[in-house]
Amino acid sequence: MTDSCLPTVLLIGNFLSAHGGSRNVCEELAMRLSEGGWKVITSSRHPQRLLRLLDMCLTAWRVRSRYDVAQIDVFSGPAFLWAEAVAGVMSFLRKPYILTLHGGNLPVFARRWPGRVQRLLASAAVVTTPSRYLLEEMARYRADIILLPNALDLSLYQPRLTTQPVRPRLIWLRALHRIYNPVLAAQVVDRLRHDWPDVHLTMVGPDKGDGSFGDLQHFVADSNLQAHVSYIGGVPKEEVPVWLQRGDIFLNTANVDNTPVSVIEAMACGLCVVSTNVGGIPYLLDHEQDALLVPPNDPDAMADAVRRILAEPDLAAQLSRNARCKAEQFDWETILPQWERLLTEVVTRRRTQ
Repeated sequence: MTDSCLPTVLLIGNFLSAHGGSRNVCEELAMRLSEGGWKVITSSRHPQRLLRLLDMCLTAWRVRSRYDVAQIDVFSGPAFLWAEAVAGVMSFLRKPYILTLHGGNLPVFARRWPGRVQRLLASAAVVTTPSRYLLEEMARYRADIILLPNALDLSLYQPRLTTQPVRPRLIWLRALHRIYNPVLAAQVVDRLRHDWPDVHLTMVGPDKGDGSFGDLQHFVADSNLQAHVSYIGGVPKEEVPVWLQRGDIFLNTANVDNTPVSVIEAMACGLCVVSTNVGGIPYLLDHEQDALLVPPNDPDAMADAVRRILAEPDLAAQLSRNARCKAEQFDWETILPQWERLLTEVVTRRRTQ
């Protein structure tokens, strides 16, 4: 299909990077499709939740004559209502749409509201998810869900040399929110500093305002860790590889997780990953092959995993090498054509009905 014949796509999600948030997958997809010649409309950029919901619904209605297919991000909790509302508008307009399932808590939400979830998923032309975990957990609500992984531009992430010794340089990259348990990373440093006095943790990510940042600051101050922990705040997407490459070991401390792009980015840099084994993480990472997995909210177990990496160079080299190899599966050069084929197929199917 030539560029002039490409369908116009409406992408519904949280386009909030202009307000200090990180550039998420829907923004990356919009950018990649636009660069490929697709006409793309997006919603919404409003930082306030209610206004964002209204803008999503109004955009779906207002530009109804301009788009051929839509893609809607689906999360659990109050955000599920957004997907229901926008899907309702598009069903009324008889517009085809693709739902993309996100979030490690979605299976829990679905068990609480099975009817709502099943109705929404049944209404879509196609349902996708970036996570094998969600693919399996949500199959009871729709059997033909398609796996389309989150993607990144692998050329931006230069892997560390596996021949270099691993230093006690820890990196944490996530939004500061309770579900990601940022204080656990500082607790790990507290347990390591006596054996490795030069241990240092760099924490990168925006403060989500739920009190997690304050808890982290209090723990760092009370434990006298100021020389060992640096908080950078949120950074532009293009700076993420630079910060990751300053560390050797990546900590993922989440209590709830799915298929986090931050972990894939760390793998692309060849960092040694230590992660909690929650949600979709065991579907993404293989213990002792490309990462070390530990129980959630267990600082002793996570600190012991870091000790293994620092003390066992062969293990560290294996984790680094295998992590980079796995990350190569998530390159945009592989994933974008899958999105383009899917969008084109949905539009073609609707036009022939």
